[in-house]
Amino acid sequence: MPSRIAQWALFLRDESFTAISTVLATAIGPASPLPNMTHWYGCLMSQFPHRPFRFGVQVSKEATAKGWAELARRAEGAGYDVLTMPDHFTDQLAPMPALMAAASATTTLRVGALVFDNDYKHPLIMAKELATLDVLSDGRTEIGMGAGWMISDYDQSGIPYDSPKVRIDRFIEGMAIIRGAMAEGPFSFQGEHYTITNYDGHPKPVQKPLPPVLIGGGGKRVLSYAAREADIIGINGTLTAGVVGPEALSTMTAESVDEKVAIVAAAGAHRLNDIEMNIRTFFVKVTDDRAKTVEGISSMFGVSREMIDASPFALIGSVDSCIEQLLERRERWGFSYTIVGGENIDECAPIVAALRGK
Repeated sequence: MPSRIAQWALFLRDESFTAISTVLATAIGPASPLPNMTHWYGCLMSQFPHRPFRFGVQVSKEATAKGWAELARRAEGAGYDVLTMPDHFTDQLAPMPALMAAASATTTLRVGALVFDNDYKHPLIMAKELATLDVLSDGRTEIGMGAGWMISDYDQSGIPYDSPKVRIDRFIEGMAIIRGAMAEGPFSFQGEHYTITNYDGHPKPVQKPLPPVLIGGGGKRVLSYAAREADIIGINGTLTAGVVGPEALSTMTAESVDEKVAIVAAAGAHRLNDIEMNIRTFFVKVTDDRAKTVEGISSMFGVSREMIDASPFALIGSVDSCIEQLLERRERWGFSYTIVGGENIDECAPIVAALRGK
């Protein structure tokens, strides 16, 4: 019997929708258990400033160089601010060269990963490649980093799939190295997982001191770290199992997002004005028959219609309804930066036109 994700893909196809290519597979990082922090909601959520809306599009594959360039130009022409890519070993283009190609095909579109996984490349090499991307894109790079979570990547590559604690420890060290490597002057680092000695690499990024850093997560430790260190924080489901499953879906409710955002608000209380809140929406459909689409999702995944109705990981309804949902989410959770899938570029363009920069 097909999995629920496969059933959802078939449902989308049968309804003349374009299926999400890797449903939920771009969420970031392992997560630790969440405390019950719903009581924080009323006193902390309103502290997030109303930043202007930004919109991104997540894409991963295209058959030809011409098609990839046209896709990037189409996203730019539709008003999207950022083109992002996942970082996995199968069924996608390699992100770094593909992001460079997208930047070369456009003039204003920013590029970045959602997200580069720290375990897949030494952070010093990552820093050099990101700085090069920033130079060659004329300062249009955004740094998206995570600890790594998809167990199939580790199994196929032979990279040890360490505990969440070890992966997060290594990720935090990796981020310190990326920051140090992009700074001026020689840089040294001594950690449990990495040692850097008198590194003074080039190029340095165009954006100073470094491009905007996006860190995403679903658990307390990563979210708390992101609240202290990141420019952009992506809120994700919980993926401690290393696969997309019931656990992840159960942490994509509005109430779970309340708890995750409350962690950010508490840990980053001293710098909320510096934080841009981000979410990647996975279930997107602009339609006048919202009830039918919501029913289809709830049936495929075995969750309630009420959960889908309230979850910020879904964006379903007419253009006006979707606009209202995004305004409400900015008010409740601070989400001003929303990413949709490549299959949603055209249908979401009127939403982008109405809200971008406002």
